[in-house]
Amino acid sequence: MSLTKSERAIILAMWAKMATKMEEIGTETLHRLFCSFPQTKTYFPHFDLHAGSAQLRAHGAKVVAALGDAAKNIDNVSGALARLSEMHAYILRVDPVNFKLLSHCLLVTLATHFPADFTAEAHEAWDKFMSLVSSVLTEKYR
Repeated sequence: MSLTKSERAIILAMWAKMATKMEEIGTETLHRLFCSFPQTKTYFPHFDLHAGSAQLRAHGAKVVAALGDAAKNIDNVSGALARLSEMHAYILRVDPVNFKLLSHCLLVTLATHFPADFTAEAHEAWDKFMSLVSSVLTEKYR
């Protein structure tokens, strides 16, 4: 799956705005994931998953930082996320469907934080980008 030049520009422009709110966006995305899809909580039995908990904020920031690495390495997302791909497949054994669920929750979070910027074109670009990220994170499962 390849992103057009326009889609890449949209991803990078939105990333620049997200970078200033990594913890907030990540925390809200994870909270939305756990509320909407409670089965995803099974991967975090040792976490305090209450809204705004320190563990949720820290992990949310990590998730968004990883997306930032992918965005900054948009021509080599596979290389940028190789370590995470291996960890999620071999160590954490996360069901691949969860990456799609997380992607959906992130799109909703971006739409609520950046309503003026989250146009139909931005939605399409981010959906495509998150599909690419999900594909990379699940490539070790194959």
